[in-house]
Amino acid sequence: MAGVKEAYLNDCVPQLMKEFGYQNIMQVPKITKIVLNMGLGEAVQNPKIIDSAVQEMTLIAGQKAVVTKAKKSIAGFKLREGVPIGCCVTLRGDRMYDFLAKLIHIALPRVRDFRGVSLKAFDGRGNYAMGIKEHIIFPEIDYDKIDKIKGLNIAITTTARTDEEGRFLLKAMGMPFRK
Repeated sequence: MAGVKEAYLNDCVPQLMKEFGYQNIMQVPKITKIVLNMGLGEAVQNPKIIDSAVQEMTLIAGQKAVVTKAKKSIAGFKLREGVPIGCCVTLRGDRMYDFLAKLIHIALPRVRDFRGVSLKAFDGRGNYAMGIKEHIIFPEIDYDKIDKIKGLNIAITTTARTDEEGRFLLKAMGMPFRK
């Protein structure tokens, strides 16, 4: 699925240069990394859920997931510092483009009642973050083998300076935004 990278270089870069009047190809915004994060608050009571989450996240991303631990103790949540409470993966390079292609063309269309992703999830500097309620929309996850449906956060980091540039970049790469 290296087609997304070629599509970016051949189609998106000329569109962005024309739209924003860039003089140099190095000024054109690009995606630098995609971070997948799965927070599991219920892991405090059931530590085995972390192992299944790491395996599923590794299948989704194509790269080994790292277990994240609590940074500080919170008595109200019965949480102690250093207890595993989630997992995350940072994707760069070809794996990042492969995951983006899978997300746009395979996973998002499988969401029930899908009308597009929100345009309001930009952070002011051209980066985009979205949440997925059910990780089972990815084709690698076998529905029969999962113990619990988990959600995950996806943060797409770009070199764009404004939300408008980031929005145009992701739209040119095929991100299905709401009308």
